[in-house]
Amino acid sequence: MNRRSVAFILLAIAIALAVGVIGYGMMMTPPDDLDLSRSKASAKGLYAVAVAPEKEPLEQGPLHNWVLTLKTPDGAPVEGATIAVGGGMPQHGHGLPTQPQATAYLGEGRYRIEGVRFNMSGWWEFKFDIKAAAGDDSVVFNLTL
Repeated sequence: MNRRSVAFILLAIAIALAVGVIGYGMMMTPPDDLDLSRSKASAKGLYAVAVAPEKEPLEQGPLHNWVLTLKTPDGAPVEGATIAVGGGMPQHGHGLPTQPQATAYLGEGRYRIEGVRFNMSGWWEFKFDIKAAAGDDSVVFNLTL
């Protein structure tokens, strides 16, 4: 066997392994103990955060909007926050297929998040980085479709 044949065989094995790993990851189910709550304290406890789609049921495919409600731990609405939106599919290793943005303050600590799309079923993380008067903090919500 010459070098070219060995290289071709090794490449074919590497491709087969990669396809197997990706296929396995796509078939994985979310962890049984996954927290699917849509209301929780931020990571540092600076904010009480809730998130909800503007329309239910949540659908795979189309663009939709969400409302993020941001309050202090004692329940006062947080105004003037800057919110960065991110997320992705932890089991697939990719981010969101769009770049959602916080586009409007709706009053009473509520912020509209536009441009959200989940292009496949499975476990998604929806991440928010928050900058407001009480300090910088973050929160992650888990969703399953």
